[in-house]
Amino acid sequence: MDTSAIIAAVMSPTGGARLLFHLSQAGSIRLVVGKGVLQETEDVLERKAPHLIGLFAQLLAESNIETDQEPDTRQLEQAKSLIEYTPDANVLAQAISAQPDWFISHDREHFIGNPALSDLPFKIGTPGDVIAWLRSQSEQLGK
Repeated sequence: MDTSAIIAAVMSPTGGARLLFHLSQAGSIRLVVGKGVLQETEDVLERKAPHLIGLFAQLLAESNIETDQEPDTRQLEQAKSLIEYTPDANVLAQAISAQPDWFISHDREHFIGNPALSDLPFKIGTPGDVIAWLRSQSEQLGK
């Protein structure tokens, strides 16, 4: 998950991002977040919505969020070759390091639909995209 998806989870109790936190809490999925993303999220909340820092901490604790190791030099270089904007390249490097099934974001400028990222070994989409995929996987298992 990137900062935009985590902030969406904090800000909207009924949105798709919050549902993913609930699914993680139930053990249905694993959410992995880079340490840099967590720090960026906290910084944004401190600036824009300090009253939500407690809820942010509660969601992290209840949802069994995992933090991944920091990306190595090769992963950082790969990400920088795909995205010029350094902060988002760092986030992408964290995702590459985590080797997720999905990288979850709301960032349509740098991540979602970016053709430069189409060869990565994971899907990139919004929380709603992930929920739709989970539903389709569940339906396939039910058949």
